[in-house]
Amino acid sequence: MKYDKQLPQDTEPVIECRNLWKIFGDDSDRAMAAIISEGLNKENILKRFGCIVGVQDVSFSVSEGEIFCVMGLSGSGKSTLIRHLNRLVEPTAGEVWIEGENISTLSPTGLRDLRASKMGMVFQNMALMPHRTVRENVAFALEVRGYNRKKRFNIANNAIEIVELAGWGNRYPDELSGGMQQRVGLARAIAADPHFLLMDEPFSALDPLIRRQLQDQFLKLAKEMKKTTLFITHDLDEAIRIGDRIAIMREGMLVQVGTPEQIVMEPKDAYVADFVAGISKLHLVTAARIMESLTDYETRTGQSLNKSDLLTACPDDTLDRLAELSIDTDAPLMIEKDGTHVGIVTKKALIRGIQGRLNNVVGAE
Repeated sequence: MKYDKQLPQDTEPVIECRNLWKIFGDDSDRAMAAIISEGLNKENILKRFGCIVGVQDVSFSVSEGEIFCVMGLSGSGKSTLIRHLNRLVEPTAGEVWIEGENISTLSPTGLRDLRASKMGMVFQNMALMPHRTVRENVAFALEVRGYNRKKRFNIANNAIEIVELAGWGNRYPDELSGGMQQRVGLARAIAADPHFLLMDEPFSALDPLIRRQLQDQFLKLAKEMKKTTLFITHDLDEAIRIGDRIAIMREGMLVQVGTPEQIVMEPKDAYVADFVAGISKLHLVTAARIMESLTDYETRTGQSLNKSDLLTACPDDTLDRLAELSIDTDAPLMIEKDGTHVGIVTKKALIRGIQGRLNNVVGAE
């Protein structure tokens, strides 16, 4: 499954936020000093200094090739956070590091180079230029870099094909549907070949069917191109579907960071538990999470299993797949990895996994 992907652990993070704070208001520096010296909360900061705390002591890192989703309700600070990564917003305190460089130290020229050559941005409002064709919009960043017309149009045509808009290169934005315009924005980011992508609720304004189609397309592109991505969303279903890891924000703070399975099955507090209460486990939890060893099963039940009679599954098969296999048998499922038997999943363990009662799964008889 996507969220079981092994991300590099021995490489420097592509994106890293270190103890990031953003306080809005004329007296933000004094407010920050009071937070440090007196431990004031955001309510006290608003009352005493008239300042609003937008981001509170946020730290995280994003590995190469990872899709890192930041989710939260409106006003949680997620869009403010992403604007620190391209320095549209300057932090009150803390640091943002991109590919090992503190971006607050960049000169205006260095910042322009970061935005133009390393960073691809895809937002809810694509800001397509209405007087330019689809091809010209997609090629715009390459034009700014000084690519000649033939080269930039060849690259743009390839990006247009990748997002399945072949034949639309000579059309204008007002001739396209909302979903097609969103694809143009994605193609524009791809054509620039950035080191990483920043995506701020890019699909949130679309109809559910179109939104899911674009999610599928983005996941396909992410797998093929291995682009490091920070993806902002207010939709937990979208975050679970897309993210290798998810960070949940509340009132400017990171409440919990983890894989989709960890977020859903091990919520850190009541706020996160409320968020995930209605999420189905069928496509999220895997066999590895609910299986027990063959030895433990045979010891517990006093039964010796004939392995050749059992249906087999893989450790990363989802509960949905296990349920499908279990329809045709009352026997446990044998879990195999690389030809080796690594565990057993009983029907009762499967049912408890679907219910989300993972603490009571093993030995569920």
